[in-house]
Amino acid sequence: MARDRESEDKMSDTENKPQSETETPEDETVNSATAAGSDSETEAEVELDPVLKLTAELDSMRDKLMRALAEADNARKRATRDVADARSYAVSSFAKDMLDVSDNLARAMASADEAALADVPDSVKNLVEGVAMTEKALISKMERHGVKKVDPQPGDTFDPHKHQAVAQIPSDHGAGKIANVMQTGFVIADRTLRAAMVAVSSGPAAGDGDASGGSGGNVDVKA
Repeated sequence: MARDRESEDKMSDTENKPQSETETPEDETVNSATAAGSDSETEAEVELDPVLKLTAELDSMRDKLMRALAEADNARKRATRDVADARSYAVSSFAKDMLDVSDNLARAMASADEAALADVPDSVKNLVEGVAMTEKALISKMERHGVKKVDPQPGDTFDPHKHQAVAQIPSDHGAGKIANVMQTGFVIADRTLRAAMVAVSSGPAAGDGDASGGSGGNVDVKA
């Protein structure tokens, strides 16, 4: 009798147990499938993250490589330009020192009057010719190294990059033209080594009206 009563109590407890606490084999199968699906998604994410990471690193390395190549190309261009400048302007200091020699030779030749030389001894004539030949040889050697003479003539247009205006005077030339040249200039490659010293025309003097020159307008003599 006692055993029958215990069996009835167990059956009663089973019937009174809430349905949520009672799991069936079908529920266990569904839960297992769900858990398996979650694990698969997690594994896929874990496998995808390294791919994204490597792709980002590859893009970063590609960007760094392109920057490095651009910097190397710029450095090469700068080096090439520096070498070209060194070749063109390496003799600048020496050329400036030689300008005094050229000026002295030019003054010596300017003081030689052809009419006066007609009555001098041949030795003096030879001396003058030697000075003239020395001046020509000096100018030729300087031109070989990129140093060229700037020798403007009255009536030429004033160029503030190559000429230095020391005065502005009335002349028969139009305003803004070179009226007189005091000293020749020199350039090296595309740079001015020494600007030529000139006087700039302001046009004909008052009362000397000239349709081509105007009445003495001002000109900008600054570079």
